Formats: sequence, C-alpha cells, structure tokens
Amino acid sequence: MLALGLVLNTLGIGLFCWAIFALAVYALPFFVALSIAMTAFQSGAGLIGALLIATAGGALTLVLGQVAVAITRSLALRLAIATAFAIPAAVAGYQVVFAVSQIGVPSLAWREVFACVGAVCIGVTSWTRLIVPAETRPFKPGGVVESPS
Repeated sequence: MLALGLVLNTLGIGLFCWAIFALAVYALPFFVALSIAMTAFQSGAGLIGALLIATAGGALTLVLGQVAVAITRSLALRLAIATAFAIPAAVAGYQVVFAVSQIGVPSLAWREVFACVGAVCIGVTSWTRLIVPAETRPFKPGGVVESPS
C-alpha cells in the first residue's frame, strides 16, 4: 500500500509540473481576461456578462499574440511579443514554485532561490513555445505534380 501511495504521489507531482509548464503560455491572456472581468463586473455587467466579456478578451489576446508572432518578419518584434507573454508566465511560475516549496523547504532563503529558478525555467519555456513555431521560411511556390501514365 505504501508503494502504491509513493507511485501515485510521484505521478501527481509530475502531472502538476507538466500542467504548470504547459499552461505557462496562457498567463498573459488569463491576466487580461481577469482584468477585463473585474472591470466589467464593477461597472455593472453582472457575473455572466463579465465572464463572457473576459473570455472573449482573453481569447482575443491569445489569438492576436500568436498571429502577430506568426506573420511578422522582424525578429526584434517577435522577441518583444514573446517577451510580453513570457514575463507574466515567469511571475506566475515564481508564485507557484514559492508556494509549493513552502511544503518541504523550511528556509526562506532557499525558498526564494527555488522560486527564482522556477521563474526563470517557466519564463524561458513560455518564451520558447512562442518563438520556436514562428520560424519564417522562404516562400516556395508549389507546383502540380503530374503522375506519369
């Protein structure tokens, strides 16, 4: 029974770490959506209206960021857009690693070190996920392939 608990705990921690790295790209759209939701709710849009407007705003932020990275040819502009997405991911990564490290690390200094390393790792992962698929390739016109008959 103890071995099963250890295996399941290891799988759970691994799944949690995978989710943190996979969802890091969505930190900026989530922040935008949360800000829009709070503003809309405070202005009287109601709960449903605030959720709908926030969902649309977050999705629009994500789509515009990915499209902007994909269609721009300027490397500096792509790096700037990816950095705008990576900074909130790094802040979120810092907060998550700092909170999780409170479970097993009693020293505040070591928690800060782990949180800073986690922030760098998650920020770089988010930045890389946005930059790598956006490699521009030279245009090669496709031709019709004729089959010999």
